[in-house]
Amino acid sequence: MARLRIDNYAYAETPRLGPRGWLRWMWRQVTSMRVALILLLTLALAAIPGSVLPQWPQDAGNTRAFLDEYPFWGPVLDRLGFLDVFGSAWFTAIYLLLFASLIGCIIPRCLVYWRDLREPVPAAPSRLDRFEPVTATANQDARSVIWTTEQALSPSAFGELPGGRIALRRPRWWRWLADYRIRVDERPRRDTQADTELALSAHKGHVRELGNLIFHVSLVGILLAVAAGSVLTYRGQALIVEGDTFSNAVVAYDSYESGALFSEEQLSPWTLRLDRFDAVFGLDGNPDEFTAYTTLTEPGQEPRSVEAQVNRPIQVDGAKIYLQGNGYAPVFTVTDSEGNVAFEGAVPFLPQDAVYTSTGVLKVPDVTDGDQLGFSGTLLPTAMTEGAAATSLHPSPTNPVIYLEAFAGDLGLDNGVPQNVYELDESQLSPVRGDDGEPLVLVMEPGDTVELPDGLGSVTWESLPRFAAFDLRRDPSLPWLLAASVGALVGLSLSLFGTRRRLWLVAPVGQQGDADTTVVTAAAWAPAHDMGVREDLDRVLAQVTGKLMRREDS
Repeated sequence: MARLRIDNYAYAETPRLGPRGWLRWMWRQVTSMRVALILLLTLALAAIPGSVLPQWPQDAGNTRAFLDEYPFWGPVLDRLGFLDVFGSAWFTAIYLLLFASLIGCIIPRCLVYWRDLREPVPAAPSRLDRFEPVTATANQDARSVIWTTEQALSPSAFGELPGGRIALRRPRWWRWLADYRIRVDERPRRDTQADTELALSAHKGHVRELGNLIFHVSLVGILLAVAAGSVLTYRGQALIVEGDTFSNAVVAYDSYESGALFSEEQLSPWTLRLDRFDAVFGLDGNPDEFTAYTTLTEPGQEPRSVEAQVNRPIQVDGAKIYLQGNGYAPVFTVTDSEGNVAFEGAVPFLPQDAVYTSTGVLKVPDVTDGDQLGFSGTLLPTAMTEGAAATSLHPSPTNPVIYLEAFAGDLGLDNGVPQNVYELDESQLSPVRGDDGEPLVLVMEPGDTVELPDGLGSVTWESLPRFAAFDLRRDPSLPWLLAASVGALVGLSLSLFGTRRRLWLVAPVGQQGDADTTVVTAAAWAPAHDMGVREDLDRVLAQVTGKLMRREDS
């Protein structure tokens, strides 16, 4: 009766693996190159949802909206970790298994490669006449091509062959990678015409395996750098109006995210003041140049002037501050029904098109008495009216006009639910109406003051400064990631373009036939696509022949 147990052996007399054997078998499977490739492909596929679906760490608001839009699939995907892919348990498991697989593959191969380098080159074959002659046509189905040739040399100078280190001469720094490893033996001959023969064996191709190992080690380095960067980095976005100062603190960022091992206490307390922002546009409205002139103050140092342009970031405390965007931030002063100043400051308007038609929201919650005020506006930098429609012709503020729609009521800021500063919640607001009973739309230019109906207060447009949007990133793993990427390219190049070649030269020592000549037999092996081995063989023979013939003439 067959027996089937957990170790999967059906015959009683067959040795069982046991728990230790099964663990060893599973480790061998995990550390096989096949499984490593499968895990690498699985990791790439697993990262796709993180790029397609909204993620909690990157955009909590958009993720919450996704859950509201899909009441069934949203919570299901959230529970399965698809809305936080890179922090999920299953993505981490794939990542760790890939690490284990690559390291388990690389370490034994490195040890084998090191032992092979320390081993002597295999001796030359005892018979070279069994190889295809150079004049023969190579079989198209063969996996390698072999050439042989013969040269006549003087026996009186042949004693220099072993000491000559026959090899292709190359620059010294390149020899270890490109030269042949050589072995020269003096051994008994198979025939009786000479007592011994000199056999040279030259092998080349260890650089291919070296490149393969460099590539895989660099791949592990890339994975380690990416993993370290995800837990040690921080990133934030901030919008600064001309004349304002930004302090490097979490509360000052418009959005902020950091790795698990980065603490807020590690932020350096530097400040950045935006002195001026210059935007140069062509006549057709296309941007020519954006420059942010700033003053950077670091702890213990004097303030210094720095400039930021597109792709020319400011560097501070190991971080880079990139110029991400720009626009206009009109300054308003709003008084309430009691005549008190309820709001005073700049309000960023976000550009919506190439001519900087911008939209913004002004919220006035701190009124002395009565309803709160809200305004939804559209800014036209170079306004032009055609009939009932108004458009902007150019991004520069040649003729700036703002259209404000006024609202009164409850802004909803006191219910504890976060709001988008660029959106106005009109659910508890009512439009302010003019004398004609229609919703009031204020048309304003810089310096204008408009009185609101029903004694609600007034609105003054003071000035039109610009703002600059900055993106700050600090990732200490980037130098290591660059080094590992370069290493991967170098290793891949060595692996692809390195050649595997074998050269053999055999020459008798002693008398053979004609006393004035000695016959040297040479052969070479290389893969079928490598035609350069013939040139190597010719150069070696020419080098040996020339050296010995010069010795004979002297």
